[in-house]
Amino acid sequence: MNYIFNPKKVALIGASDEKNSVGLGLAKNMLSDNVFFVNPNRKSVLGVNCYDKITDIKGEIDLAVIAVPASIVKSIVNDCVSKKVKGVIVISGGFKEIGNEKEEEEIRDTLREHKIKLIGPNCLGIISENINASFSYATPQKGSIAFLSQSGAIINSVIDRAGFSKIVSYGNEADLELVDFLEYLDKDNQTKVIAIYLEGIKDGRKFMEVARRIKKPIVLIKAGRSKLGSIAVGTHTGALSGNYDVFVSAMKQVGVIMVDSIEELVDTAKALASLPKCKNGVGIITNGGGLGVLATDYCFEYKIDLPKLNKETLMKLKELDGVKNKINPLDIIGDALPQRYRIAMDALLSQKDIGGLIVISAPQTMTDHEENAKIVIEMRKKYPLKPIVCCFHGGNLKDVPNYSDVLRAVKSIKKLYE
Repeated sequence: MNYIFNPKKVALIGASDEKNSVGLGLAKNMLSDNVFFVNPNRKSVLGVNCYDKITDIKGEIDLAVIAVPASIVKSIVNDCVSKKVKGVIVISGGFKEIGNEKEEEEIRDTLREHKIKLIGPNCLGIISENINASFSYATPQKGSIAFLSQSGAIINSVIDRAGFSKIVSYGNEADLELVDFLEYLDKDNQTKVIAIYLEGIKDGRKFMEVARRIKKPIVLIKAGRSKLGSIAVGTHTGALSGNYDVFVSAMKQVGVIMVDSIEELVDTAKALASLPKCKNGVGIITNGGGLGVLATDYCFEYKIDLPKLNKETLMKLKELDGVKNKINPLDIIGDALPQRYRIAMDALLSQKDIGGLIVISAPQTMTDHEENAKIVIEMRKKYPLKPIVCCFHGGNLKDVPNYSDVLRAVKSIKKLYE
């Protein structure tokens, strides 16, 4: 599979300069010295000369990306076999998802016979640290989250919301399946967390066996929970969708973290990728009383303990001028300057039974989000084993999960217990 994610030479078959076409989207993302364009109907695309066939390209080709009408994919695959490529991604749709299962199987069998790995068909493509072999609208920032999805549209909806090590749209899973990618990513040095958008599983027992072995956290959202949703899944990728409650129970058995929305999927993955586990209760620091109350309510709802502040902590908090009620949640009130945040964070994090912090910085006239953010980074270095999640409306928090709503912050820190 390394030839797919780290190819030395790539052929894009179906490169195009036609406006709003998949071939143009792929060509733009794949434009590179080691990528060759193939299209017998064009002399060049984006200033790059086109070959008539992949077999016309000199030298070895590791990966072939195919984006041509379904009716000619089979013949293109035969050319790829002749070229002895190592991997193939079939972007083209028009196979199992519309009932054309026989041709999909024939393509798979041809490639398997020659030991060539296949992703797709009916997919957006893949993105790794070395190549964007997809028609996504953007190339994501590099990060440590791997995202596996049966839906290309879902990938496009999250691509600019986190840093990713690998993104895979695996479509109909004619050959390489979800479990194959899980096993690969478990050994991938760039990946810390695996996030999954799932519609259906081919072999539930096999998935559970593999998921149980994976050492890295797996965060998953399942679509097709309702009867109507299950029908929609079948028309999308041809996948089978089973009883949702049974599925959730099975995932808990093997340690997979289930979430209920795409937002929660990204939030949880970001927290798991960048923060340590939370081993004790949580402290809340806020410059807005109402937000602190909401955070407290959410912690109660999600069974997160808020330890009482002990004598040593209260002694350290004596330096907080103007703050009368020194409890957890700690309201350092609306006129809080950065020094108050420093004193409060340091004091609460030093308490043994406080295993992590939720830090809220609401926009007030005197609020300095940028400096508050710097203090968060400082405290994270001082207390590396205690997670800090933030609800800031500004400030540079590149390395610390920051959420626009306190509920998102609470739900994310809760996932660090699991």
